[in-house]
Amino acid sequence: MSQNLIEKIAQKYAVDLQKGHEVHTGDFLAISPAHVMTHDNTGAVMNKFKAIGASRVANPRQPVYALDHNVQDTSEANLKKYAGIEAFAREMGVDFYPAGRGIGHQIMCEEGYAWPGSMVVASDSHSNMYGGLGVLGTPIVRTDAAAIWATGRTWWQVPPVAKVELKGTLRPGVTGKDVIITLAGLFNQDEVLNHALEFVGDGLAGLSIDQRLTIANMTTEWGALAGVFPIDSVTYDWLVARSLSIEKRGLAGVISDEDARNGASPRMNKSRLSQLKQSALAADPKAFYAKELSLDLATVEPCVAGPDNVKTMTSAKVMQQRRLAIHKAYLVSCVNSRVEDLAEAARTIRGQQVAEGVEFYVAAASSEVQAESEARGDWQVLVEAGARALPPGCGPCIGLGVGLLEENEVGISATNRNFKGRMGAKSAKAYLASPAVVAASAVAGHIVSPFEYDTANPQANVKTNKRATSEAQSVSILEGFPIELTGNILFCHQDNLNTDGIFPGKYTYIDDFTPEQQAAVVMENYDTNFVDMVEKGDFLVGGFNFGTGSSREQAATALKYRGISLILAGSFSETYKRNAINNGFLVLEAPELVSDLLEKCGRNKLTVATGIKATIDFGRAIMTYNGKTYALSPVGTAAQELVLTDGLENWVKARL
Repeated sequence: MSQNLIEKIAQKYAVDLQKGHEVHTGDFLAISPAHVMTHDNTGAVMNKFKAIGASRVANPRQPVYALDHNVQDTSEANLKKYAGIEAFAREMGVDFYPAGRGIGHQIMCEEGYAWPGSMVVASDSHSNMYGGLGVLGTPIVRTDAAAIWATGRTWWQVPPVAKVELKGTLRPGVTGKDVIITLAGLFNQDEVLNHALEFVGDGLAGLSIDQRLTIANMTTEWGALAGVFPIDSVTYDWLVARSLSIEKRGLAGVISDEDARNGASPRMNKSRLSQLKQSALAADPKAFYAKELSLDLATVEPCVAGPDNVKTMTSAKVMQQRRLAIHKAYLVSCVNSRVEDLAEAARTIRGQQVAEGVEFYVAAASSEVQAESEARGDWQVLVEAGARALPPGCGPCIGLGVGLLEENEVGISATNRNFKGRMGAKSAKAYLASPAVVAASAVAGHIVSPFEYDTANPQANVKTNKRATSEAQSVSILEGFPIELTGNILFCHQDNLNTDGIFPGKYTYIDDFTPEQQAAVVMENYDTNFVDMVEKGDFLVGGFNFGTGSSREQAATALKYRGISLILAGSFSETYKRNAINNGFLVLEAPELVSDLLEKCGRNKLTVATGIKATIDFGRAIMTYNGKTYALSPVGTAAQELVLTDGLENWVKARL
């Protein structure tokens, strides 16, 4: 069979695969990623690492620690936390980047950890950004990070893959930020939710790496798990230029690379570049894609997202007509604070002054970005216009440090998220736009477009493909794992059932809340009758995007403790899926089953005890219900091990 790029990279980083197994969407894999990045949350991962009994990092070359979120906090407590992380990095021999060096995602790209064709994960949702360099970058949770530190591996289920074709050429002044805002605004009905994306098309040739990193970064907000660009001449040329820059700069700053101390980069060097040019991974011509989307870049114009969400899109020209006054403007964050972004903003407002009553904040994505911007003169242009410089780091984007939005204020930002309350007060309104729109708006005092374009309706379309039904698979079953499992179906039809509905937030931080107490309150905010309807061993069938919302693990464990055998749903929040399987609780996608149950049971009752038994044959990856057979994702040995050991932490403990 043919493989797409996502499947090829996953195949490369999978471990303990059955001989001859070709990786495809739906596979549960044990993976050993090239690198795992943690930032200020390194301290929390350290606690998990120690709690599972680990004392040494399995492969010190695999983790990267970069302090970037709360870098403006110079309190004794935060400095102590940062010092503890640095000391741990030295003890373990792990590469460490201190506060002020830059945002972790930017460092991963600048320093060659995010290498084209590799799989790189981070305990942060914007690890999608690495896809701008042809990297399968995807987020994990903290338990996964601790497991990788301790054993070098965790698990991953290959998601459905969508192809996004970018055609044509952007008009002058239109940027990658406008492209991703347009994509998220046009395809705003969860078309790519929990998919991995591959970007293709003749339009890619005109997109720089900075533009690609921006687009890949915000595929997170679009709902995707990864957004990967091809490995092409644009990628290669950027790497060559970057490697020369590293040679010129020297290798100061990394505390533990033996190669760095010897004066050679272990990641960006001529040998590795040569190898990449000869053997870069690419999708097979007949690879399958669950969906195909397209966008004509020539029809994209400067646009604004928000407020309060990324999927509401308005052209900057229309926003200008509304004369919406702003109080604060931000050119910060991992999505849009690179050299090209700062240059674009400087070019837009050169010789002008920030409007009275407006505060304009600027922070480079890294210390190297700031140094280059200063050498070009762009940084000085922004500061002379009245911008307030912040240290390289996340800052206002994550709601930390100075310059946050206050009650009822309006902000225009080049960041990637504008959720209510994220950048300050809940009553404030935050809009997202390109660096040029942000800078021009800071000078005008209201949201404006710095470019004159005839409004063009973006030309885009989407189609869904159905993979040809394959014969039942043959899946290896570990000793102790059931070949078959039978249970009564308990149907909860609700789409987007969130974690507050499954496990109420008021119980989340009661540290001594027992499994029995969790079981007693599960689904309390969804259906108070649910608890009394469950029989031990039931299969819970949910709707689509089950478990959306917060990352609380109890939303998974409470159902497990109540006696639910496993969950089937049309689709899951990826965070919910990770939390469930990390706790040895199976969750499987079965969209056709959900549709059939909806037709049979309707939506009148929140929970329906169908009384119908279903049987799952794990050896053949099928489920039979009501005389019909449904194909399921094969539960590979990686997932079976986690069920047998009752979760990832126990799996790690057993191997230490």
